[in-house]
Amino acid sequence: MRLNRSEPKRRAMLQGVNVALGVTGSIAAVKTVELAHELRRQGADVRAVTTESARGIVHPWALEFATGNPVVTEITGRVEHVELCGREGWADLFLIAPATANTVGKIAAAIDDTPVTTTATTALGADVPVVLAPAMHEPMYDHPGVLSAIERVREWGVAFVDPRIEEGKAKIATGEAIALAVARHATPSPLAGRRVVVTSGPTAEAIDPVRVLTNRASGRTGRAVARACRVRGAEVTLVHDPTSVRGSATDGASPDGADLPYATVEAVESAAEMLAAVEEVVQDADALVSAAAVGDYTTATSAEKVRSGREGLTIELEPTPKLIDAAREARPDLPIVGFKTETGSDDEAMVAAARETLRRVGLSFVVANDASVMGAAETRALFVREDSVEEYEGEKAGLGMCVAAELAAELGRRDDGSRAGE
Repeated sequence: MRLNRSEPKRRAMLQGVNVALGVTGSIAAVKTVELAHELRRQGADVRAVTTESARGIVHPWALEFATGNPVVTEITGRVEHVELCGREGWADLFLIAPATANTVGKIAAAIDDTPVTTTATTALGADVPVVLAPAMHEPMYDHPGVLSAIERVREWGVAFVDPRIEEGKAKIATGEAIALAVARHATPSPLAGRRVVVTSGPTAEAIDPVRVLTNRASGRTGRAVARACRVRGAEVTLVHDPTSVRGSATDGASPDGADLPYATVEAVESAAEMLAAVEEVVQDADALVSAAAVGDYTTATSAEKVRSGREGLTIELEPTPKLIDAAREARPDLPIVGFKTETGSDDEAMVAAARETLRRVGLSFVVANDASVMGAAETRALFVREDSVEEYEGEKAGLGMCVAAELAAELGRRDDGSRAGE
């Protein structure tokens, strides 16, 4: 067996993307140092532009440190706004975070009296994508004039990252949500108009009201795939147990884990619940990525807690239905990506097992890995097709980008084949 170790060029979500970051005078400006770091962590180059009000909240030196570039604090004879966001400018996207009510209103009225609003007008005229992350008190956000201004600039193609409404404030979105929006609007969208269903994480079978039978999967890979599909333009439904990401800042999750910025969540716990949810949501889907570690066995649930201190306890296990088989039966022509986990296998045995599943269910391709990577941030995986095997090694976030790229290519080939047959 020969492994192809060539890897996709784009691993990080914003690799090679130039982001101009406009900072205005909301107290949320204190978050921009952290935001700039997040954008750079995702691969972006960042240059900041500030208003005078913003400089009273966050010092330009802090932004220079965070971005690694000088900060534009005024428009001079260098015409910095054109240099950044003109038709031949440096930036691939102009992000204003935080965006105050004052700034949104000025952009809607084409008023250019700050470096940020002047750069925004330039970007809109040059067809540079613009993304706004509002932050203000909730009554300001609900003001009819502000809502009208938001609606007006939306009609011009400006994208908004909705704030978090908490404690009477429209708080700036999380860094994860903002970075996701930037990536979605600054990178190619081969999955635009597609609906992709992704399963993720472990399932759990209740033994009693306290105990469950589960596995070591963390759901990192499935969530990375869902995020990457969203970045590439898809509408994503994620079927998983939200408690697996409860309070996870890296996923931008809500405190209960049921709300993610990149997917509509179908909350499940058991294998049966996941199967029922998938059978329903795949009916109008364009593809399914089955990345969940679905439990192979279930058991009868005791209505009361099984008491400790017993000499011994026998639990009768019954096999659970295979999710991808049920999905294939529900949608015979649906493109499905499978995942296959083995233990202690060499590559040849792992590929053989993946190809058996590939042929049995008629999958587009299978991502195979060893169980030793379960729960880890790093992974090694093999992309297995009938006539090829490609290796990926690195962060699971990068693996997600690779799966989304391969899925987009697969759907593109199917489209080309359909057109050829017309």
